[in-house]
Amino acid sequence: MKVVACASLCVLTSASVSDEQKNRPVTKVINLLKDMVKQLEKEAEEDEEVYNKVACWCKTNDKEKTTSISDAEQHIDRLISTIEEKTATSSRLNTEIKNLEVEVEKNQKALDQATANRKKELAEFNEDEKDTLQSISALKSAVTVLSKHNGGAALLDMQAALRSTMHTHSAKIGDMLSTKELKTVQSFLQSPEDYFDAEPTFKQSYAPQSGEIFGILKNMLSTFEADLSQAQKDEMQAQSAYESLKAAKEDEIKNGQDHLEEKQEELATTDEDNAQAKEDLEDTRASLSADQAFLANLKEKCQLTDQEYEQRTSTRQEEISAVSEALSFLTSDDAHDLFSRTFNFVQQSSVAESLGRQRAAAVLLTTGQRLASPQLVELASSVQRDAFVKVKKAIDDMIAKLLQDKEDEIKQKDFCIEELNTNERETELKNRDKDEAQAKIDTLTNEIETLTNEIDTLKAEIAALQTSLKRAGEDREQENKDFQETVADQRATVKLLEKTLDVLKGFYNKKHKGASLLQQEPAGPPPPPGFKSYKKNSGSGGVMGMIQQIIADAKTEEAEAIQAEKDAQSAYESFVKDTNDSITAKQDSITDKSDTKAKKEGELTDSKKDLENIMIELEELANESSDLHKACDFTLKNFDVRQSARDEEVEGLREAKAALSGAQLTLLQRSG
Repeated sequence: MKVVACASLCVLTSASVSDEQKNRPVTKVINLLKDMVKQLEKEAEEDEEVYNKVACWCKTNDKEKTTSISDAEQHIDRLISTIEEKTATSSRLNTEIKNLEVEVEKNQKALDQATANRKKELAEFNEDEKDTLQSISALKSAVTVLSKHNGGAALLDMQAALRSTMHTHSAKIGDMLSTKELKTVQSFLQSPEDYFDAEPTFKQSYAPQSGEIFGILKNMLSTFEADLSQAQKDEMQAQSAYESLKAAKEDEIKNGQDHLEEKQEELATTDEDNAQAKEDLEDTRASLSADQAFLANLKEKCQLTDQEYEQRTSTRQEEISAVSEALSFLTSDDAHDLFSRTFNFVQQSSVAESLGRQRAAAVLLTTGQRLASPQLVELASSVQRDAFVKVKKAIDDMIAKLLQDKEDEIKQKDFCIEELNTNERETELKNRDKDEAQAKIDTLTNEIETLTNEIDTLKAEIAALQTSLKRAGEDREQENKDFQETVADQRATVKLLEKTLDVLKGFYNKKHKGASLLQQEPAGPPPPPGFKSYKKNSGSGGVMGMIQQIIADAKTEEAEAIQAEKDAQSAYESFVKDTNDSITAKQDSITDKSDTKAKKEGELTDSKKDLENIMIELEELANESSDLHKACDFTLKNFDVRQSARDEEVEGLREAKAALSGAQLTLLQRSG
């Protein structure tokens, strides 16, 4: 191929110091090529007269096909990069879709299991509620029949209904009633008519049996109604907890399905683009093969048309063209950017009527005044007025009353002490129950708060893991893109250098026939002095060796980049699996903690109700204590004083009676 020397020389430009240091191996090659051009130009000046023609047709067609081939090769490289990128993206999307499908399926199974459990619990509740309502109805009917003393058909219906209730709730009634009460109910069910006789039977001769069974049935009715109310509250709480869990799981399933659909659409688009790129690659390679064959034929024809007498000129021109073309490849803007990227690449979660009467009156008066007793003072006056018998009888009556009052006050004291002690003991026990209930409430409140915080923390951790997963996917996608660009740059560099090397080898490895042409001159006068012996530039070997080393280094870096991409993809897939496993474990933990929290909240409600009942009982005990103190404080505080006063009063009465008895005896002796 023949190229105009001046056109090749116009491509040469000077490089900056920073670029020379940045791409040092290539810079040395360029400098050597420049030196070679200068040397060739010098030699060309000496051989100026031998340059006559330029093969324009060869140049034009060679340029067109070379450009066409270059464009096809670059397009092939881009298609290969696209296919590798789409293949890696497809692999990543398949992994993510598989993980999302597992996550959605697991959440659906958890929801189905929770729904099945809820249905089973609801069916059991409805059955228990139905039985309890029937039992309540039967007990109400029995209470009504007993309260109205009805017999006949109503009695038979009641008997049948109660038998059914006793059978259905045998275990519960066994815990509810004492052995005596249970026997009474069973006796009533066997012979209910005995409790409605006009005349008492032998059974009723000792107690009002209908009243006893009436009380037992009313207590059973109250217990059944209370149990029904509590069961209905528990059912409402269980339903509320289920609704919350259902809503959370449905949200998780919907989010997972939406994300899954997005990934599936992205995968379909990626696979379609990949298939199209593969088809385009096949067509482009076929076109490239045809162009390469045409170019090969063109070069062959151009070589055959060279005239033998232009051999030296064409040889010189081919050398200048080869060196200039190599230099133009290495000093182009595209090559400059490519080398910058290629060689600086790095790939980067409570008293008698006498003296005796006066003495008795004096004793009574003195005692009455000392004890502030109006009765003794009045009796002292009656001793002065009334007969001895009447007075003595009054004294005896008063002594008896005083002794009775003393005994009653002792009983009152004992009663007060016992009741106050009982009240104090029960108050202490209830306060202890209150403290225990309050402590349980505090513990449950703290546990619920802790569970709430733990659930919130787990949700935040899941959100963070999901964000990390998303960012990791984006980072992986960007890393893959960088990898594709890097590999494309490395391969473009290798192609450029290989093309440069081929051009140089095409000249320096070719055997020239300049010397043989001289031997074919016809006989005759000797020709004028010919050209000096043509020698190939001595620096060509070093240049080609450096280019080969740079190509080898570029291929090594490409292999390292491919291995780094494989490692990065493997690490990403492991990260996705580990992250999804962690998210699943945390979601299971949230479910368990939510169940525990619901149970704790139920216990907290019961404990608060228990505390309210305890506070009511403490208030009742406090009121009872207040009433006891009002009734007993005066008695207990003045008991000894009042007992001593009564003893003195009785003693005074006895002395007065003795005085009267002595005076009466004296009168009788005197009258006798």
